[in-house]
Amino acid sequence: MTSALISEALAPLRADPSRAAILLDIDGTLAPIVDHTADAHVPESTRQLLIGVARMYGLVACVSGRRASEARAMVSIGSITYLGSHGVELLRSGWTEALLDSDVADWVRRIEEFGRAADTVDARRLRVRREDKGAIVAFHWRGAPDAEAARAAIDAIAERAQAAGLRTHWGRKVLEVRPPVKIDKGAGIERLLSQPGAEQIDGALYVGDDVTDLDAFRALRELVVDGRLARAVRVGVISEEGPATISDEADAMVHGTEGVRELLAALTASVPVHE
Repeated sequence: MTSALISEALAPLRADPSRAAILLDIDGTLAPIVDHTADAHVPESTRQLLIGVARMYGLVACVSGRRASEARAMVSIGSITYLGSHGVELLRSGWTEALLDSDVADWVRRIEEFGRAADTVDARRLRVRREDKGAIVAFHWRGAPDAEAARAAIDAIAERAQAAGLRTHWGRKVLEVRPPVKIDKGAGIERLLSQPGAEQIDGALYVGDDVTDLDAFRALRELVVDGRLARAVRVGVISEEGPATISDEADAMVHGTEGVRELLAALTASVPVHE
């Protein structure tokens, strides 16, 4: 997407930024994808642009599969909101702890127990890595020396989870085991926009790169259809491993995290960005 087209797509939100919500995925959107999630970081140039966006727009939030506290530490901007573990944790500016959605709170202990049991010596030997996300436990195999064997081990974990009555969700070389309740970025965004203080929001932008971001795209579309938002802009991030379907759901596409930086710059520009 060219700079001129970015400016055109964002024009309705830029016209009245105090009434617009800017919602952003982190990994693959603000931060480049890396082999180990702990090594991911948001470039300082991106962070500075996001600080500028936060000063102008009515609501700015990062929506992540990471824990909300981890997402805030990674982005390192205290003045914005974080929706963690794909939307069930809410961490606002000034809060010291995230608020967990009541529907999933009772499942945390069971998910943790399943994660510990599945994190076997054999799995670790294959470089399958467990990531605890509170209401979700994730198993990564990105960077595993024997990707085929690691994926087979992950498949076995998925089968055990389903047999135990839990839900599974696949992402970029990651399996998430979740409670059997609705957990997705779209539901989290709907709850966020219904919170006190969001009454003035009538337009929203969401930017994301992965399967989990499709739920956010669909939620924004439904909010417009229902009349709860006047406008929504859904931007997909092109990447080598991203789902092909993201371009079908998006209103516009940008190339990688570099394209996201250009988009953030366009959000705060007083004049259209030129190519």
